[in-house]
Amino acid sequence: MASSTTGDGVSILVTGKKSKKNKNQVDDSELLTVPDGWKEPMFTKEDNPRGLLEESSFATLFPKYREAYLKECWPLVEKALGESQIKASLDLIEGSMTVYTTKKTFDPYSILKARDLIKLLARSVPFEQAVRILQDDVACDIIKIGTLVRNRDRFVKRRQRLVGPKGSTLKALELLTSCYVMVQGNTVSALGPFKGLKEVRKVVMDTMKNIHPIYNIKTLMIKQELSKDPELRVQNWERFLPHFRHKNLSKRKEPKKKRRVKEYTPFPPPQPDSKVDKELATGEFFLRKSEKKMKKMEENKVKQAESLTKKQEQRNKAFIPPKEKPLMKKTAPSQNKLDIETIKDKVKKAKTKKLGAPPPVNPAPPSNIKKKNNKSKSKG
Repeated sequence: MASSTTGDGVSILVTGKKSKKNKNQVDDSELLTVPDGWKEPMFTKEDNPRGLLEESSFATLFPKYREAYLKECWPLVEKALGESQIKASLDLIEGSMTVYTTKKTFDPYSILKARDLIKLLARSVPFEQAVRILQDDVACDIIKIGTLVRNRDRFVKRRQRLVGPKGSTLKALELLTSCYVMVQGNTVSALGPFKGLKEVRKVVMDTMKNIHPIYNIKTLMIKQELSKDPELRVQNWERFLPHFRHKNLSKRKEPKKKRRVKEYTPFPPPQPDSKVDKELATGEFFLRKSEKKMKKMEENKVKQAESLTKKQEQRNKAFIPPKEKPLMKKTAPSQNKLDIETIKDKVKKAKTKKLGAPPPVNPAPPSNIKKKNNKSKSKG
């Protein structure tokens, strides 16, 4: 336990683990919270009645295809900036826009707002959206994405992924962040509240790093639902947010022949045996020249005999007859015998059934005919 004194001479007891807080001390969470519906008061002429000491100006260039649109909406730009006592000029020859303060300008931050306005107009943002930058609670962020991806085809695909099919991904991002997002060329222009601009920048940068924007959009949707609950607003949201795993597998092809790395040894490899060393080991070094010649001749004869036998086997292959296929076994004669009685029965049935013939209309009874024949025989 130790004691320490503040600037006012008040002693505070400090333990090894935690310091005891005074009853009058306010929690940091309460200091950081902003009451709902609170807005910062507007900066009026009464706050700065004497104006500015010196003139400030900003200029920016715009592309050729924006010339017709800027020429058409420039009177509206001058009218909007005139409320803050700032003048603007459009130079169509040089292709530039300039804003500068006057003696009547009272708000020192209004020139920076005017600078952001002409930047947004140069980046193809429509005037209806760009004029919102003059409000106090609205800011802008121009994100440069041209140098984040080296391959041009890959850059175009990832930029299109940010826009989505028929602009659906961009529209979902705008609804979740309350910002206006414009994807144009090598930049992404965002316009809205400070909190939303931070989220937009994170989504854009992750998309250029090959992380699909749908993951960040899903996280933003969960955060939006959690912020509606007053109890969960103060708690940590890590347990509710999804954690996505990266499944980027290396597409490098492995070589067919893998080179094995040998273990490092400080000793050099053993010296190979010379011809004399081999002869000394086998005992040939001590033989005479005639004996060496005889040994070589015997070895050559053995090699010749082996090669002759191989050649003879290849020649004899042509004279070997191919294997004949086995004949089909004949069936027993008892199985082929015809059953005469069954055939007779079939013939009798076929005679009684007259195929295709209609039945007789008045068939004569066969019994009466037989009786008459019997009577005639008896009379005779």
